[in-house]
Amino acid sequence: MHMSGENLLLIVVVGIIAGWLAGQIVQGTGFGLVGDFVIGVIGAFIGSWLLPQLNVHIGAGTVAAIANATIGAMILLIIIRAVHGSGRFGRRGWW
Repeated sequence: MHMSGENLLLIVVVGIIAGWLAGQIVQGTGFGLVGDFVIGVIGAFIGSWLLPQLNVHIGAGTVAAIANATIGAMILLIIIRAVHGSGRFGRRGWW
């Protein structure tokens, strides 16, 4: 799979939005601005890889990209929450 610079930039911008949005949806997992940025970008990669693997196609365009990235970020936040406990930042702090 070849990814152009424009696609990479779109994933990063959408990931920033998705990180904030996923932090609002999955309550108790706020990581701050930088943390939400990282979660959103990783979630964008997860969503853009995982959903097509599951044969889930939301659509095309920026809104669909935000939805894919938000779903990926939510999956990542749920995994982090499950691994580190149910508190705001887990039982032992941020990580």
